[in-house]
Amino acid sequence: PEICVSDTNDCFKHETYKLVASSWAQCKLFCLDGRLHLSSLFNFCHYCVYAVQFVTSVVSCLPAEIKLESNGKREKVTGFNVVLKDTILFPEGGGQPDDHGTIESWPVLQVTRQGPEALHFITSALTQGQEVLLKVDWERRFDHMQQHSGQHLITALADSMFEYKTTSWELGRHRSSIELDTATVKPGEMEALESVVNEKIRAHIPVSVQFLSIDDPAVEKVSRGLPDDHAGPIRIIDIEGVDANMCCGTHVSNLSHLQVIKILGTEKGKKNKTNLIFLAGNRVLKYAEKSYITEKSLTALLKTMPEEHVDAVDKIQKTMKRLQKSNLTILRNMAVLIAQNFKSQPDRGSFFSLHNKDGDNEFMNIIANEIGFQDTVIFLTVGEEKGAGLFLIAGPEDIIAALGPQVSELLQGKGSGKGGRFQGKANSLAKRAEAEALVQECSRRHSAGEE
Repeated sequence: PEICVSDTNDCFKHETYKLVASSWAQCKLFCLDGRLHLSSLFNFCHYCVYAVQFVTSVVSCLPAEIKLESNGKREKVTGFNVVLKDTILFPEGGGQPDDHGTIESWPVLQVTRQGPEALHFITSALTQGQEVLLKVDWERRFDHMQQHSGQHLITALADSMFEYKTTSWELGRHRSSIELDTATVKPGEMEALESVVNEKIRAHIPVSVQFLSIDDPAVEKVSRGLPDDHAGPIRIIDIEGVDANMCCGTHVSNLSHLQVIKILGTEKGKKNKTNLIFLAGNRVLKYAEKSYITEKSLTALLKTMPEEHVDAVDKIQKTMKRLQKSNLTILRNMAVLIAQNFKSQPDRGSFFSLHNKDGDNEFMNIIANEIGFQDTVIFLTVGEEKGAGLFLIAGPEDIIAALGPQVSELLQGKGSGKGGRFQGKANSLAKRAEAEALVQECSRRHSAGEE
């Protein structure tokens, strides 16, 4: 096949070409001696993970529809599922997300497995037999390789060092997690694990792909989880002297390609489980860069050195709590005074309306309770004058029950009530004046004894 191999890093270059040559030669030998038929069991991506482009041909192209996430929502996308004679794009599986890339100029939005075939979803139709150039999104591929190989390494050492078995794992968009079969970890264990993990990376340990026949005695050591009806060769990822496990995913060819692994910590998982959170390779560099930018911003805002950030924020939070408590007391006292001032007016009438930008539900309820609403109709709002806020209307029960839904509609909100009180959330106070006029008119008609 016509292939192009990643040479994005000179220190990987020569070794990478050797990997591709030896893996493809191994593949051909399997075909010659009858142990493996490549296209029916594994794709080219399972042999040459460093290949970044590949010329192949279209086997089929059928209409399809998938759901993709867009702005936090799952939306339907119509297009075509393309089957190629072979592929360098990895279909989702083994806890690893799928590769992305292009077929000619068309973005491959999803790669899934259907039996022995990889389905490449694109939005344009291709012709059966058409020769096409396939390219992999190398940044995404290499990131997945680093995280997946990192998981194998952490899993192996967590087991050998502390007898913590891995029960599952997740390759996340920003960080990955390994579920360990233990309710707790002891202090210092994760630090020790991280130290040994990075020692193995610095030791430049080779990672190889092996294909074992089902009757190979070595299979017994690595066949946990193998389906009973499995036929054909088994793909093994072998970290020399550290670990050997079945896996269909893409992996680095040497632990040095992981660069570094950072164990961020642990979190409580499912019942009697612990989730280990980690970053590998380029994700560590991005995390360090992001952390430094945040540190610089906090230094400028807090006017302190980085080592004093926590104390400075703690001091600010305590000050804020004191101020919030004082503000709440002031608002409560102000609500009482507002109500008393209204009640002291001899010609106060039977309608009271007020808007306060800084008030809350408690502020409104204090005013309503202090004034009393058996003979007075009250309309209160708090929040931004043209934005979102809260509202309360109170008065004789017979008119409030009818007024509540009307006021809610004018303020684009929702609310509920009983016993002569209706309150809720307003999405927009832009029509507050109209709502006030409506409530005041109902109050006037009620006082006049009109229906």
